[in-house]
Amino acid sequence: MCGIAGVIGLGSNLAPDDLALTRDMAARLHHRGPDSRGFFDHDRVSLGNTRLNVMDLSAAADLPMRSPDGQVVIAYNGEVTNFKELRRDYGLDRTWTFQTSGDTEVLLALYDRFGVDFLGKLTGMFAFCLVDLRLQKAWLVRDFFGIRPLFFMQHQDRLYFGSEIKALTGAPGFSTDLDHEGLWDFFTLAYIPGDHTPFRCVRELQGSELIEIDLTTGHWDRRPYYQLQYRPDESWTERDAADALFWHMRDSVRRNLVSDARVGLTLSGGYDTSTILALTRDLMPDAEIHTWSIRMGEASYDESAYQQLMAKHSRTEHHEITVGPRDVIDAFVEHMTFLDEPSGNGAAVPSYILAREATKLDTVLLSGEGGDETFNAYETHVASKVRRLYRRHIPGFARRAAHFTAHNLPVRHNKLSFDFLAKRFTEGAERGVVDSHLYWRHTFPESIKAELMPDLAATRPTWQGVQSIYDELAGCDPLDRLSALDIRTYFIADLMVKNDRTFMAHSIEGRFPYMDRLLLEFAQTIPPRLRIKGLRRRYMQKQAMKRLMPPAIQQRGNFGLEMPHSTWFATEMREFAESWLTRERIAALGFIDPDVALRLWREHLERKVDHGRGLWSLLNLVVWHDLNG
Repeated sequence: MCGIAGVIGLGSNLAPDDLALTRDMAARLHHRGPDSRGFFDHDRVSLGNTRLNVMDLSAAADLPMRSPDGQVVIAYNGEVTNFKELRRDYGLDRTWTFQTSGDTEVLLALYDRFGVDFLGKLTGMFAFCLVDLRLQKAWLVRDFFGIRPLFFMQHQDRLYFGSEIKALTGAPGFSTDLDHEGLWDFFTLAYIPGDHTPFRCVRELQGSELIEIDLTTGHWDRRPYYQLQYRPDESWTERDAADALFWHMRDSVRRNLVSDARVGLTLSGGYDTSTILALTRDLMPDAEIHTWSIRMGEASYDESAYQQLMAKHSRTEHHEITVGPRDVIDAFVEHMTFLDEPSGNGAAVPSYILAREATKLDTVLLSGEGGDETFNAYETHVASKVRRLYRRHIPGFARRAAHFTAHNLPVRHNKLSFDFLAKRFTEGAERGVVDSHLYWRHTFPESIKAELMPDLAATRPTWQGVQSIYDELAGCDPLDRLSALDIRTYFIADLMVKNDRTFMAHSIEGRFPYMDRLLLEFAQTIPPRLRIKGLRRRYMQKQAMKRLMPPAIQQRGNFGLEMPHSTWFATEMREFAESWLTRERIAALGFIDPDVALRLWREHLERKVDHGRGLWSLLNLVVWHDLNG
């Protein structure tokens, strides 16, 4: 894994200051590639590349990489997992004299054969800038599902880009003015969706998008090169679909295990990471495998029994890292310096701590992120199905009574407590499909956001900002449309921010077998009625894996890694949180009403309302702003 950065002259030649800036931008990304650093400079392009040695550890594979004639150059961050198959299937050795054994040079050879259309043949994760000096064109490209990041900013006749926002902060035209629309959505979602970033001047290229730049005229065009397509095959029987899915999952894990550096696995104790471990052991029956787990220091969040069971079953060298409130406090500010943006993901600090330990032994970690999106394991997917039945068969007066009863239950701070679920469901069920889907996960409802951010209260509701993703798949099953919505919002803007930044902070490459294009496209052919059968989530995944999975894991429900911030705010983390959530620091944001924020804090401590997730998001924003404002 690597870091890329650069400056592109839009119809004008670069100056010495531009070349110096590229060096500075790359230096800010040292943690993404501590093994080497390289540059390519031309009249209108300056590229920087830091490298983490994973595939082909030799200096011949250093980056940026050039074609033999020097006319095509690529600055690259990623792992194309099917590069060996592509090299073999297209007979690339007959037309290209390879100097390396990794994936980067295969991309150059594919471009030489197919032009930019080679993108559709890839699977894996990547973000790169490819320059063709013969055509006087450059392309900025981000992988299908946004696994690897890519940010950009235009100022006058320059286009700046980098793997992280911090690479752009020294560029001319960079401003710390906040993107209020993105931050309005942040307080619903706990992440900033779409191409928004915390800064108004910086945008994020989305998954499946590219920017094509004409170096002669300076014209550039941003467009998608790939679309999610759900094409259920109703001829599948359960048995045949499960068997085919098993082999597709196994093949994805096989591709993702290819590495010249050490590979380990994260192990949450949940079904997705357990599946990857079971398949890894099936592929490598005698290999030494290291697994890395977080043990959360609060009983209702502790999955260590399942982690240990799966590690023992698979005969791994298991590493358990206990995270308590003191550990979170000690790592909090440091982890925020790497995130580059506020994040309400409660697993971000634990993920940072895990990567800090894992880097002592492993360079690559396989992760289960994306399994919930691929196999419809989220509670909200089942809730949406239940919502249709609830509204169809339960009369309005009974639903109103259920809503009243739920909202008068006492507040508990346990993970997914009954009162939490009942309140969320009865309220959300009365909303539209997309609105309810977001409401069931919300940080703050729109009404509280309007109080908290009065100057932004006229902003459209967050669900309206993502409704178009759902609408684009009109004619598809609602479950497929929600899956696409989650992939293009939650997966890219929350899960990948957490994983990419916290892993790369410690120079670890994360890999995500469930979001390999070939596997996901196969899963999209399985009809929704089989992906969720009745109310049984990830049904087909479990049918496929029962041959390898121990019964205790096979039978357990969904249980994502989270942090008990609701509980810890009232106990061990209270002093730390209150040191940051001061009137002065909240007011310094410029768009948050301190009186409302502090009222929400008091309501949470008095157990009137569980504002834990919203307050965690606010804490993250305040700390981020203090570091970057």
